[in-house]
Amino acid sequence: MKNFKGGTAVITGAGSGFGLEASRIAARLGMNLVMADVQQDALDKAVAEIEALGAQVLPFRLDVSKAAEVEALGAATLQRFGAPNFVFNNAGVGAGGLIWETTLKDWEWVVGVNLMGVAHGIRVFTPMMLAAAAKDPAYEGHIVNTASMAGLLNAPNMGVYNATKSAVVAMSETLYQDLRLVTDQISASVLCPFFVPTGITQSHRNRPAEMLEDRKPTRSQMIGQAMSDKAVSSGRVTAAQVAQFVFDALAEDRFYIYSHPKSLASVQVRLEDIMTPRNPTDPFAHKPEIGEALRAQLRAAD
Repeated sequence: MKNFKGGTAVITGAGSGFGLEASRIAARLGMNLVMADVQQDALDKAVAEIEALGAQVLPFRLDVSKAAEVEALGAATLQRFGAPNFVFNNAGVGAGGLIWETTLKDWEWVVGVNLMGVAHGIRVFTPMMLAAAAKDPAYEGHIVNTASMAGLLNAPNMGVYNATKSAVVAMSETLYQDLRLVTDQISASVLCPFFVPTGITQSHRNRPAEMLEDRKPTRSQMIGQAMSDKAVSSGRVTAAQVAQFVFDALAEDRFYIYSHPKSLASVQVRLEDIMTPRNPTDPFAHKPEIGEALRAQLRAAD
């Protein structure tokens, strides 16, 4: 994309983190905003800020796991602004623990948001973007899906999260290739951030009542939560920087968007594991004290 002014951006998870920062940039570029989030108070505050920047904003309280709600978002967007130019399928939740301790409700919640939320965004907005491109040779569109470095690496004690983010990478690569078959006016990217201070480690605050468990978290889940809290809160790359990386990628038509390019060395090791083939490399080989501490915690007697 080269032209942003006067275009429309649809952003999920717009109440905080990458979504809010992307909304700020889009507003400064002169775009109309469709801001969607599951947390109403955060959305209200974010919308007020973006409107104060002079942008036209359509707020929408949204649970991306609900197909009908995403379809309603699409209809509202089309009615208010027409087909969007930038769709940021960004909403996501975090969860950890040993994979066999992941309950059915855990799977349904995380898959519903992280995977099906992106799937709904793709199936709802891509057709209207293609229709706009068919009508206007000057139309430009771009879809960005938020995955994670967990979509390229499979760290232990993060099974359900890894599974969904790996799927988002696969979906995004396929979307990119499928779009290339049918149009030169719309492209796609995947965002793979590493540890960036956002609210994702506290995403359980918005877990629907029907997805709550009637038991306490397991030892592995509590350990995973603590490790995620520490890693994310200590991140030095900011959400604002990541949002700018996204817009840089839009301007350059670049598919892979990384917040921490140095972490690609671990991806290289994983690919070598696959191609050699050899058993998966210890992810803590470069910092064995972390692996030893994790094993000790998980093996400790109650």
